[in-house]
Amino acid sequence: MTAHIAVEHITQVFTGRQAPLTVLDDVSLSLAAGEFVVLLGPSGCGKSTILNMIAGFTPVRQGRILCAGRPVKGPHPSRGMVFQQPNLFPWLSVLANVTFGARMAGRKKAAADADANAWLQRVGLAGFEQHAPWQLSGGMKQRVALARAWLPDPEILLMDEPFGALDAQTRMMMQELLRAAWKQTGTTILFVTHDVEEALFLADRILVMSARPGKIVEEVRVPFGPQRDIETLAQAPGYSDIKQRVLHRVRTEARRHML
Repeated sequence: MTAHIAVEHITQVFTGRQAPLTVLDDVSLSLAAGEFVVLLGPSGCGKSTILNMIAGFTPVRQGRILCAGRPVKGPHPSRGMVFQQPNLFPWLSVLANVTFGARMAGRKKAAADADANAWLQRVGLAGFEQHAPWQLSGGMKQRVALARAWLPDPEILLMDEPFGALDAQTRMMMQELLRAAWKQTGTTILFVTHDVEEALFLADRILVMSARPGKIVEEVRVPFGPQRDIETLAQAPGYSDIKQRVLHRVRTEARRHML
């Protein structure tokens, strides 16, 4: 069966005034349709670079990337992106922020507003449609960003540490919201994080990356099933062993990066 996302032998070298920097070294990975995969690894290992290449923001120099069997040659509405910062337009309302991309693409305002209102209700922001971003908390802003990313009904959602700037309680709520939305939509998700517990709660699979130059050094299949509960997951059989295994590998790579 054709992978929904296929990254094949990607090597990425950044050049500038300094010596060339190899960020990724012969990276290959694949995601099945509807799968939730987490990329985990030390800072600077190329996790965000992989997302940007799949999104079409960064050109592929060596190797190739396929989405639904088609080479990635640039950004496309079938691939959505959520960043660590929500990047909302401060002069637009919540509703206008969510529908901005759809309206720029020529979609009718009434249809875009109706779908946006449905998404705002799904992420718990019904009643905030006409609020300005400055009136929202950090978690609420990131929920707006989620609604905006999902409004075009993307086949693939790329998420670059979207909850990294949130407090612990808000972060857990956002993780639960994300899993609920993913189960409803069946979107293929590739999610970057540094947090092992976040990875274990969210993922079908975890791909651990080495220190720079980044490579996939370990794959961990998460066995806890689709109905996992964030409050009780730590009590699941095997959780402590898997967490220790993943944490040890990530810490080993992080230490290697600092030597």
